[in-house]
Amino acid sequence: MPTYTVTVANLSLSPQQKSQIAEAITAAHSAQTGATRFFAQVLFSAVNKGDHFVGGSMNTSPQVYVHGLVREGRSIEIKQALTSQMLEEIAQIADITAEDVWIYLQDIPATQMIEFGRFLPAPGKEAEWEKGMSPEKRAGLPR
Repeated sequence: MPTYTVTVANLSLSPQQKSQIAEAITAAHSAQTGATRFFAQVLFSAVNKGDHFVGGSMNTSPQVYVHGLVREGRSIEIKQALTSQMLEEIAQIADITAEDVWIYLQDIPATQMIEFGRFLPAPGKEAEWEKGMSPEKRAGLPR
């Protein structure tokens, strides 16, 4: 359900760091929203050297950007707790300051999202929705 794209600039993450960041994001999303862990997916990309600009000038500082596409319906308090939890853990794992981690959450109505071949449920209706998945697909999901 939520898709988090982690983009790094002027920084190279090891496979272990990527795994740790993916776990931190997944754990934070599940803890703060109550959603099942398998719903969260994390994608990584890197900006080529010389392709990152801030205020029209080339940036050379190491930075991490997290863009989360999440279902609408969660309170401001939940979203702030979610981003705060991710911020501290990502900064520590990437060995950068919290000032160099930027996180954006973007709400999307569940009626405008399809995963596993079906429109997504409203927040809190995940368990019922999951029952509609094929047994084969459910068996292959991480828990």
